[in-house]
Amino acid sequence: MDVQAIVDIITEWSTGHAYSVFLGLMALTIGWWLSKILPSRLRKMLHNSSAVDETIGPVLCQLVRYSILIVTAIIVLSQFGVATTSILAVLGAAGLAIALALQGTLSNIAAGVMLIWLRPFSTGEYIEGNSISGTVDEIGLFATKLHTAAGLYLFVPNSELWNTSIINYSRRTERRIDLQFSISYESDIALARKVLLTLASRDGRVLAQPIPTVHVSSLGDSAVIIELRCWTPTSVNWDTKNEMRETATVVLQKVGVEIPYNKLDVNLTGTTPAQATTSASPMQSTTQQMDNKNPLKF
Repeated sequence: MDVQAIVDIITEWSTGHAYSVFLGLMALTIGWWLSKILPSRLRKMLHNSSAVDETIGPVLCQLVRYSILIVTAIIVLSQFGVATTSILAVLGAAGLAIALALQGTLSNIAAGVMLIWLRPFSTGEYIEGNSISGTVDEIGLFATKLHTAAGLYLFVPNSELWNTSIINYSRRTERRIDLQFSISYESDIALARKVLLTLASRDGRVLAQPIPTVHVSSLGDSAVIIELRCWTPTSVNWDTKNEMRETATVVLQKVGVEIPYNKLDVNLTGTTPAQATTSASPMQSTTQQMDNKNPLKF
């Protein structure tokens, strides 16, 4: 077949199907334009509406976009002579094949739907789960977008968040602060308690109810561990905790409450003071003491 024959066939086909080609291109252009404009307009409308949760907005916008693209593809193919029933059959077969090939992606979609339905977290809340922590920016159809306290961007598949336990630090309006301080056994526990309670009562961010408390939480090897517990609004919990820890440490030292270092007292027995002084080293004295107590020699 020569070039002229090919040109004649193309010209004849174009002349007979020019109108369908024009309509197909128009439908493709309009559909593509609508898939960009409508989701953007819908996102702004949902953002300005107080009746719709911000978590649902991104998913609805994505559903609208993909629906427009699918309808556009069907219209364009029908303009080129492909029967609608054939298109639906092809889409059904393709959907089945895609579902089998992209099981992980579909699990992300199902997880996204469940996250939006049950709402264990919403946009703007700080969460932690599966070694992932950050503030939620957007819950999408396939993945959730977050940013960390260090400003890092996180793109997490929905299935990873759905299949793990999630700690939501922002859901409750109030949070408790637990601050532990080590003081020496010689220090006055009552004075340390008074200092910590005074600091808590003078901080305007600390709630009056529940009442702040100070108690001895444990006895360490070289220190008594006392713990301050008080409640604050969630929005200021982190800053209040850090500032109170620093302020309390300074004030305790000023009033004479010792905050000791870890220390170990070694008492040598079985030797005179002169022998302990003239011994070659603490290790030799300890070894000699062990030999005196244990008749077995190795």
